Amino acid sequence: MFSLKDKKAIITGGGSGIGKAISVLFAKQGAEVHILELTAESAQNTVDEITAEGGKVFAHACNVAKHDEVVATFEKIGNIHILVNNAGIAHVGKVDTTGEADFDRIMDVNVKGVYNCLYASIPQFRKSGGGAIVNMASIASWVGISDRFAYSTAKGAVMSMTLSVARDYINENIRCNSISPARVHTPFVDGFIAKNYPGNEAEIFDKLSKSQPIGRMGKPEEIATLALFLASEEAGFITGSDYPIDGGFIKLNN
Repeated sequence: MFSLKDKKAIITGGGSGIGKAISVLFAKQGAEVHILELTAESAQNTVDEITAEGGKVFAHACNVAKHDEVVATFEKIGNIHILVNNAGIAHVGKVDTTGEADFDRIMDVNVKGVYNCLYASIPQFRKSGGGAIVNMASIASWVGISDRFAYSTAKGAVMSMTLSVARDYINENIRCNSISPARVHTPFVDGFIAKNYPGNEAEIFDKLSKSQPIGRMGKPEEIATLALFLASEEAGFITGSDYPIDGGFIKLNN
């Protein structure tokens, strides 16, 4: 089950964290993995891990916020069967503490970056007779998260784009779903805590972990497993849906 043999997958932001876990798992399941990162060096650890396990992987230097760059990269890769829009950046701030430059930066990567990849992917999906898109949304698409105005705005847009694409291309055998994780333990989280709470890392880590009712953060591998299901033939009857993977955050945090 959940084989991706003979499938070609593009994964944005596949060099670290959730994207790396998805890239490694997809390659293990037989996919030819194409990682998009700002620089090829950013993807090197993932490439080395996949290659060591006998997988097939390619790294492409591509800024997802640059339309022409994305289109050229997708055309170079050619026909695809799977797209995972994972690349994204974070920002802390309320609406009155979010400057225009920061807002534009979040929109460029987290919204326009997803649009660019969706735009560039459709012609390549058509060459393959269809395929599956998995967009990375967030619990911030569902509920209010303190001090996350720009990030929440962007992730709400990702969920809406998911519904629109699912509707528009359902008759072309292109499925589109999204995943909404709660907090996941990645190197980004460790770096954020170290930068903003020096000397209190353990206390803050524990606090952030317990914000999920299940009592811990998610693991990148757990998000990757859900992405694998949604990208596989076993999920062929699923499109236009969002899947919270949140340790009970949305429904049980009351």
